[in-house]
Amino acid sequence: MSSETFGPIRSLLWPVHRSEFKQFVPMLLIFFLISFNYNLLRAAKDALVITAPSSGAEVLPFIKVWAILPCAVLMTFIFTRLSNKLSKERVFYAMMTIFIGFFIVFTFILYPLKDYLHPNELADTLESYLPRGCKGFIAIFRNWTYTAFYIMSEMWSTMIMSVLFWGFANDVTSVKDAKRFYGLLGISCNSSGIVAGLVASCLSQNIHFDTTISFGTTAWDQSVLYLNSFIILSGVGCMALFRYLHSQGFGYRTTSADNKQPSSVKMGLRKNFAYLTKSKYLISIAVIVVMYNIAINLLEVVWKDQVKVLYPNPGEFSAYMGQVLTAIGVLATFTSIFLSGNLIRRYSWTSIAMISPVIIITTGLGFFLFLLLKDTGLSGFAALFGSTPLAMGVFFGTLQNCFSRASKYTLFDATKEISFVPLSEECKLKGKAAIDGVGSRLGKSGGALIHQTLLMSFGTISASTPYVGGLLIFVIGAWMWAVRSLGFNFKALTENQEVITLSEEAPIQTPAPT
Repeated sequence: MSSETFGPIRSLLWPVHRSEFKQFVPMLLIFFLISFNYNLLRAAKDALVITAPSSGAEVLPFIKVWAILPCAVLMTFIFTRLSNKLSKERVFYAMMTIFIGFFIVFTFILYPLKDYLHPNELADTLESYLPRGCKGFIAIFRNWTYTAFYIMSEMWSTMIMSVLFWGFANDVTSVKDAKRFYGLLGISCNSSGIVAGLVASCLSQNIHFDTTISFGTTAWDQSVLYLNSFIILSGVGCMALFRYLHSQGFGYRTTSADNKQPSSVKMGLRKNFAYLTKSKYLISIAVIVVMYNIAINLLEVVWKDQVKVLYPNPGEFSAYMGQVLTAIGVLATFTSIFLSGNLIRRYSWTSIAMISPVIIITTGLGFFLFLLLKDTGLSGFAALFGSTPLAMGVFFGTLQNCFSRASKYTLFDATKEISFVPLSEECKLKGKAAIDGVGSRLGKSGGALIHQTLLMSFGTISASTPYVGGLLIFVIGAWMWAVRSLGFNFKALTENQEVITLSEEAPIQTPAPT
C-alpha cells in the first residue's frame, strides 16, 4: 500500500492512493454504467406500464406481487445454481448475458409486435366481469410485454447492482477501505442519474418521428428504440470493464488461478434462507432492506398516480421522470461529495444509518398531509404560485422522492453494504443472495400487498391514501429498531476485528447489545 497521505481537499473529494487507481477506476466506471442503466430503466419501465392502454399506477402493486416476486425467486435460484457450477467471474458474464439478451429481444421483437401480442379483447371481457379494484391485475395480462420489461428492469437493480456488483465490491474491499471507496461509488451512481435523467428527458420529449428509420409508427416508439440501445451498449461496456479488471489480477479474491473452477461455497435457495434465520445480524440487515422497500413503495405508488393524471402521455411521463432522475442525481451527487463520505468516516454506523428513515418519514408525512388537505384552503395557496392543487401535489411528491432517493443512494446503500463486510465469505455470499435477491422483493411485495388490499376495499388509490400514510409510520418504526440492533453488533465486531462465520450445525454467535 502506498504511503501517500491525503491533503484536506483530496481527502474530501478523492481519498484514493495512486497504487489503487488501476483497480478502483474501472470499478467506478462499471458502477456508473450499471447505475446509468438502472436509472434509464426506472424512467422507461414506469412510462411503459403506467401510461399503457387501460392501465395506470394501480398496476404497480399487482406487478410487484404477482410478477416480480416470483421472478425474483426464480432469478435468485438461477444465480445460486450458476454460482455452484461456475466461477464468480463467469457468473457475472452469464447473468449480464441474460439481461442484455432480453432487452435485445424486447426492443427488436416484442415491442414492434405488441399490437399482435397483447390480448386486448380478452382483457376487455375480463374487465367487464371483475370488480373495479382488479383493473391493475388485468393490465398485467393485457400489456404482458410491458410487464416483462418492467420485471427485468426491476431485476436489474436487484441482481446486477445489488447482488453482482456489490457482492464483487464487498469481496475485494476491506472495512477500512470501504469507508474511503463507497462514498465515491455513491458519487458515481448519483452522477449517472444526472446523465440518465438528461438522456431520458431528451429522448422522450425532444424527439420527432424519423421516417428514415424503419422502426415504429410514433416518436415514442423510436424513443423506446434509442433508450434500449443505450441500455444494451452500457451492459456490454460493463462486461468489457469487468473482464479488464480480472485480466489485470484485480478480480475476486476466491477465484481460482485458472478461472475455471466454481466457488467452493455451495449455494442453494433454501440453504441461503436457513443461514439467514440462524443469524440475528443477518436478520437485522434483512429487516432494514424489507422495511425500506415497503416504505418506498407505499409512497411511490401514490405519487406516480398523481404524475399519471398530470402527464397521461407516455413521452411526457417519461420526460418528467427523466427530470426527476436528474434532480435526484444532482442532489445525491452534492451530498456524496460534500457530506456522505465524511459522515461515514467520522460518525458511527448507527448514526449514519438512521438518517435515511428520518428523511423518509419527515418528507413522506409532509407529502401525505398535502394530499389530504389539498381540497381545503390549499387551492388558494396553489393559485398564489400560478399552479393547481394537482400540480402542487405532484411537486411535493417529487420533492419527497428526490430527498428519499438521494438519501438511499448516498447513505442507505453505503451503510448496508458496509454491514456485509465483516462477514465470512460464505455468510456474505449466501446472506447477500437471500437478502438482496429476494428480501428486497419481499419488501416491495409487502408494500404492494398493502396497496392491493386497500384498492380492493376502496377502489382507487386516492381513496386509500390516508391509510397508506398511517401504515408508513409503523414501517419506519420497525426500520429504526433494526438499525439500532444491527448497529450494536456491527460496532462490537469491527472494534474487536471479528469476522462472523456460520456452520450449519450452529447459529452465528454475535455480541449482545450493550
